[in-house]
Amino acid sequence: MTYCARGPGPGASRTAAFGDHFPTQPIAVPRSRAGGVLLDRPPPSPGAVNRRVPSPRRQPPPARHHHHAASGASGPARPAPRSTRLTILIAVAVVIAAVTGGLGYRTWASSSPSTATPDRQADGVPGRPPPPGSGDWHGDGRGADDEADGAVPDGVTVFDDGFPAVANLDPDLLEALRRAATEAADDRVEFVVNSGWRSRDYQERLLDDAVSEYGSKKEAARWVATADTSAHVSGDAVDIGPTGAAQWLSEHGAGYGLCQIYRNEPWHFELHPDAADRGCPRTYADPTHDPRMQK
Repeated sequence: MTYCARGPGPGASRTAAFGDHFPTQPIAVPRSRAGGVLLDRPPPSPGAVNRRVPSPRRQPPPARHHHHAASGASGPARPAPRSTRLTILIAVAVVIAAVTGGLGYRTWASSSPSTATPDRQADGVPGRPPPPGSGDWHGDGRGADDEADGAVPDGVTVFDDGFPAVANLDPDLLEALRRAATEAADDRVEFVVNSGWRSRDYQERLLDDAVSEYGSKKEAARWVATADTSAHVSGDAVDIGPTGAAQWLSEHGAGYGLCQIYRNEPWHFELHPDAADRGCPRTYADPTHDPRMQK
């Protein structure tokens, strides 16, 4: 492409050479690369020769607008930070573990002979149903008509003298029980008498029920003594519930002369006055190992 000749120089010198008009000689017409002729362009205006045409620039990306709570505008919800999600997951796992652990403990406690103490019992077998015909007393009686024989309803405490099961206990045993119960009340523990004194007739009926339940006298003897050997008939034994009360007495009973006798009956307590000084004697696995039961 060819262009017209330039003037003598920029500025005033250019005006002096040409005056108010540029030369009228023709300007070379540019051709395209393909050989075509481009349209004529009007002559540039004065002062436009040295003016640079700004090259096109890329537009900057639109500015990001942050939505602030103060403006009242609501934007798209941001995803929770990873640390927050991790904290939530850990908290949920801890709760599930606590609930699962609590259920597992209750299942274990209900099946463990050393910790599962039924609130009411006659045969003394943890986790097993009472003998047939035990009635509303959950194995410790047949109904209100048997209260005179030693049956007790729910909720009888060591202070309820109106029930023969309590009133006919050995006086020293009853006094020790009441002292211990008074102290236990400070720990919000209440002693409930599940069984105390029993008449001979009542004891024999419980033994018969146990034989029917367990199938033999030998097996029944592990839980129910005969009328001739039972410490309940003599008023020298008491079965304490619920589980928390029996546990409290197991830990503190020696100071009051109250001792557990059988490992399979953690609710069964008898009086040993020397226990406060010498401690309680060793427990038997069950009544069949107790020499007193061999009469």
